[in-house]
Amino acid sequence: MTDDRLLNSQEPLDAEGPLNADEVLDVVDEQDRVVGQAPRAVAYARRLRTRCAFVLVRDAEDRVFVHRRTPRKLVFPSHYDMFVGGVVGTGETYDEAALREAEEELGVSGLSRPEPLFRFLYETPEHAWWSAVYQVRCTLPVAPQEAEIDWHAFLPEEELARRLETWQWTPDGLAAYRELLARRAAGEV
Repeated sequence: MTDDRLLNSQEPLDAEGPLNADEVLDVVDEQDRVVGQAPRAVAYARRLRTRCAFVLVRDAEDRVFVHRRTPRKLVFPSHYDMFVGGVVGTGETYDEAALREAEEELGVSGLSRPEPLFRFLYETPEHAWWSAVYQVRCTLPVAPQEAEIDWHAFLPEEELARRLETWQWTPDGLAAYRELLARRAAGEV
């Protein structure tokens, strides 16, 4: 059981620190039930389990949106990712977070509601979060947030596959993508 003192910490955060370090998140247990709240930086520093939404975005030509995160990101700075998305805020649903994060990171408005595919628990010695994976087609012109994304392109899936071994990917995004490929091969998605 998580100590309530850790969940409700109000310790100050560095104003010049990573983006969104003070955003309050729900902390969840092994079954994805809310057990408290904590600022994002505290949750990550203390490896408290939170929630994330991952959205695989395809354009009209079925290419996948790939981007490199900025160096100021709190987790996995300057890594590549084949998903947009992020944390689920306090009281927010996975579906709400998926749409909000996709529109924010792509710099679009009026995106179709992302289609839920599956959930999985991402846990390493450093990180822990329940992850909901979605997909959506974006035919709108994208204008990604410069504060979040350093570089972006829509890549054919074959090109993405070639880059998996040569680019430094976010470990959680790579885990989600490999899970997606396995489920696709099994006919589950």
